[in-house]
Amino acid sequence: MSKIIEIFGLGTHSAQNWERVIQEQHCPFRQRVCFKTRKSDPGLAIGTCTVLYGRDPQPVMICPARLLERGQIFADCLHLLTNHEPGNELHVVPEVRIPGGSVDFFLVSVRNDRVRDFVGIELQTMDTTGTVWPERQRFLREVNVARNDEAEFLGSSYGMNWKMTAKTILVQMHHKVKTFEHINKKLVLVVQNHLLNYMAGEFNFAHLNQPASLGDSLHFHSYSMNRINEEYRISMNARLSTDDDGISQCLGLQAEARVELEQIIMLLERKVGSGTLFRMF
Repeated sequence: MSKIIEIFGLGTHSAQNWERVIQEQHCPFRQRVCFKTRKSDPGLAIGTCTVLYGRDPQPVMICPARLLERGQIFADCLHLLTNHEPGNELHVVPEVRIPGGSVDFFLVSVRNDRVRDFVGIELQTMDTTGTVWPERQRFLREVNVARNDEAEFLGSSYGMNWKMTAKTILVQMHHKVKTFEHINKKLVLVVQNHLLNYMAGEFNFAHLNQPASLGDSLHFHSYSMNRINEEYRISMNARLSTDDDGISQCLGLQAEARVELEQIIMLLERKVGSGTLFRMF
C-alpha cells in the first residue's frame, strides 16, 4: 500500500477521478500547476504533498505549498502587524529578496497604495532523501491509473533529512532575522510540529519564549495535521519566539544582514496590487 496520503492536494483515501487529477496536475493551494516536477521530465509534476513516515506512521508534509491551506498561516500572523489599522488592505506578496536571502511571503498592510506595515513569512516542510516516485507510482497502480513505467514503483523509497532540513532553515533564519530586528519588524517561520519537535531536541531551544512574546523579532508557528472526515486540515499547535541573540545562541553563529526600512517598503510597493490582495478561502 502506498505511503502517499495526499497528492495534488487531495487525500488518497478519497473518491476522485484520479486519471483526470493526474492529467491536470493542479495544486489547489497555489491555484496553478504543481511546481514539483521530475528532473528527467520537467513537464511531469510529481504532486506529492504529504506522506506517512515513522514507526508509528504520522502525516509529514513534504511540500511547502501544503502549508498555504485556506490562507490560515497568514491569518495567524495578523497580530504581528502592529501598525495595521481598520480600513487598510491586506496583501500577500511572494518572493521578496532582502539581504540574507529571499523571503517566501510578506503579509503587508497597505493604505492608499502605501505600505504601512509588514511581516515576513518563511515556510519549511521536510526535505526527503531518496525519492517518493516509487510510492507515487504504487498509488497510481492501486487506483488503476495507467503508467508507462511499471518497473519504477519497485525502486528505492524515501527517507526524511531531519538534520539538514533543520540546520539549513535555522541558519537561513539567522541570516535574515537581523534585517527584521534592525527595522523593528517581525519574521515568522512556519513549520510542521514534527520538525519543530526535532529542532527543540537537537538545538538549544530552552531559552525561547513559549508562548511567543510579541516583542520578539523571530516567531515560530508550528502546525499539526489531522484528518477530518474526507480531508486533512492543518491547525496551529504551538507558537515560540526569540530574537537575533536567541537564534545565535541556538546555533552559536554571528549574523551580519542589515537593510533599511525604506528599501523593503520600496520593494513591497512595487509588488502589491490586485493580484496580491489577501482573501480567506
